[in-house]
Formats: sequence, structure tokens, C-alpha cells
Amino acid sequence: MKKLPALVTAAVLLLGAAGCAQHKASAASPDSANADLKGVVLKVGDQKAGAKPLLAAAGLLDGTAYTIQWSNFTSGPPLLEAANAGAIDLGGVGDAPPIFAASGGSKITIVAATRSAPNGSAILIPKDSPITTLAQLKGKKVAVAKGSSSNAHLLNALASVGLSFADITPAYLQPADALAAFSRGSVDAWAIWDPYTALAQQSTGAKILVDGSGGLLSGLSFTVAASSSLRDPKKVRAIRDFVGRLARAREWTRSHHDAWAATWAKEAGIPLAVAKLAVERADQHSVVIDDAVVAAEQKTADVFLAAQLIPNKVDINAITDREFNDAVPAAS
Repeated sequence: MKKLPALVTAAVLLLGAAGCAQHKASAASPDSANADLKGVVLKVGDQKAGAKPLLAAAGLLDGTAYTIQWSNFTSGPPLLEAANAGAIDLGGVGDAPPIFAASGGSKITIVAATRSAPNGSAILIPKDSPITTLAQLKGKKVAVAKGSSSNAHLLNALASVGLSFADITPAYLQPADALAAFSRGSVDAWAIWDPYTALAQQSTGAKILVDGSGGLLSGLSFTVAASSSLRDPKKVRAIRDFVGRLARAREWTRSHHDAWAATWAKEAGIPLAVAKLAVERADQHSVVIDDAVVAAEQKTADVFLAAQLIPNKVDINAITDREFNDAVPAAS
């Protein structure tokens, strides 16, 4: 239990504001094709250890013909609230926030997609837990962030063994609070994503009951724009350039695990070993938005609807723009 304050501190740091990175792989050259974008300000929402340090680490932060104005958010929902209000033009979030935002009437549009290996997301149990199967979660208290990708993971995992949320006691907690509850034994299990998965494994000896593989989790995350920003031709061009830079930066991380892990550890305030484990199993890369991506996100939306976590059906195709697919490198 002496480790608990340090664990919670690490989790809180993960929810803080994003900063600047130090591990640059190469220098980005100015984009002459977008030279007339001088004077355009692209307002980008970011999260801790998100797009800004990623672009800096890959050497792709500088050299834009437009100006990037960064705003920091603790999670996806408030970031999308800002997009809906026109306070930002775009930002990166997981697969669940766009669903909840669209269900609530927000004017947002998915413009780019990222896929990660799903084994960094997990339903964790304490190292000395007697639980060995998903079916044994019946009647147990499970921590999960409401409206998160882990919320969908937990729903899918329970359904795979014939259970529903009615069979467990969900404890809706954000990661920092969930980590504290998990560490002191206040919950029986925790549905969570990396790097919190790695943090709990390495710091508390937590065991993975089941991860997101086997179709339990899409592994998707998205860049989402304010729909109003897509009506500005110059901002559309700036967004295309930004999406392309992010795609190239993510491709860079796949062959520079150590450099990206070092940056991520510094930005997130977590141990390097935790960052390395999370980076090595993530294999995060940009993908084009195709029918398969839309179908996977639609499946997640329908899971939330069936669980009555959103008030109405969300048509993913209607809130998705495939115009920016050409910005994603073919190698991805």
C-alpha cells in the first residue's frame, strides 16, 4: 500500500496537460504546396502525451505553412465539446467519445482513423484474485470509465459469456480514481487501456483476465474535426496536411520504439519500463477510413445503444468524412 500515492500521482499526471518532446528523428521541411496557408490558424485539441509530443519526436512538428494553436484536454469528451462549440478545429480521441458526442447532437466529423493492437486494453484483476474466468465476474464490482473504449470492451467481454451489466456492479471511475480503488481492493476488476494497463501490471502485479483481442475491441481511435471547420477550404487543406503528418509520425514510432517510449514516459510522467511495454504492444498506425472501419465503429455504437448508455442510434457513416484518406501513407 506504500506504493499507492506514487501510483495515483502517475495516473494523475497522465490526465494532465500535454507538453513538448525532445526526441526528434528528422527535421520537417516547409510545405511549399500549402504556402498560401500563411495566416491560417489550426486550433488543435490534444491530450497528455498526444499529438504534439508525437509530432515533435518524429521531427514533424515544425515547418507547417499554417500556425498550430494547441489546447490541452484531460480526455476525449471535453475535447469534443470544444470542437462542437467551435473552440478548436480538431483533435484526437478514442472510439467511444465520437459516439457519445454525436448521440448528444454535437456537430463533429471523423476525418482520420488509427488502429492499435487490442492487447494493451484489458480487464485486470488483482494478483491474488481468485477470479480466473469472465463468468466469475458475475456479482462482482468492476471499475470502468463510462463512455470509454474500455466500457465497450467490458460490455463485449461480458456478452461473450452470456452476461450483461445487470450481472455486475459497474463502478464508473476515471483512470486515476480507478487505479486507487483497484490498488486498495475496493473493486474486483478494472477495465482499462494502456499505459494504465502496463502501470498496474508492473506496479501492483495485476493480471490480465482478458484483453481486447478476439473481436472484443476495435482498436480504433480517431481524429475528429468540428463540422464547421470543414466548411473553410483553407482549413480543410491545413487539416489534410496535419492528418498526413500524424500518419507519418505514427509510422515512425513503429520502427523507433525506444525513442517514442522515452518521450511518452517523460510527457506522461510514467516509468520508462511502463512506456516501453505499452509502446511495444501497441503497434499504433494510421489507416484509411473504409467500410470496415465504419462498420467496426458502428458495432461499438450499437453496443452502447443496446446497453442504453446512449439515448439514440448513431449513424457512423453520417458523421464520417473519407476525403482525407489520401493523406495516409500507403505503407500504413
